[in-house]
Amino acid sequence: MSADLLSELLSSREREGRFYGLTVGIVTNNKDEEGLGRVKVKFPCLSDGDDSYWARVITPMAGNNRGIYFLPEVDDEVMVAFAHGDIEIPYIVGSVWNGKDKPPETNSDGKNNLRLIKSRSGHEIILDDSKGKEKITIRDKTRKNEVIIDSKGTITFKSSGDMLLETEDSFEIKAGRCNIEAKSKMDIKCRAGVKINGMSLEVM
Repeated sequence: MSADLLSELLSSREREGRFYGLTVGIVTNNKDEEGLGRVKVKFPCLSDGDDSYWARVITPMAGNNRGIYFLPEVDDEVMVAFAHGDIEIPYIVGSVWNGKDKPPETNSDGKNNLRLIKSRSGHEIILDDSKGKEKITIRDKTRKNEVIIDSKGTITFKSSGDMLLETEDSFEIKAGRCNIEAKSKMDIKCRAGVKINGMSLEVM
């Protein structure tokens, strides 16, 4: 969108050719030509076909090859501000839900116990503050593979398929009690010696 066109559209709310305050934008492009994490938006109340200038996305942390990277999706509703009111310098200050795009949780019980991140495909990181049941859950889109960290001290790894733990160095398991069970075959391989040390040994 040209500066002249947007200035004309905003003329009733501008001061000296500038627009102050926030306005609603709909993301039209998140593939930044220069890889700077910017997006383009359109302004539904102004025009259905014209894109803004490239808009920088505000994030809680940013730096050289580091930071929190969450780009809004195309068609997401966002809030846009302009640096010093200059329409050529837009900033995305946040995303918002609406009647069409609803949040992944509703807080229907009013307790506000859940904080979560949910991706487009359905991957989730959930922080549950339910009193006495506090836990952190990392779950993939199938909801069959997850890691649960329970504040009572239990950590659960669950997989519907294979699970691999691999390291180039030593691997050590320490527990007050350790049980290993296989529903079918178990293979134990070692390229060096095997040492079993215990008060008693029972092979069944």
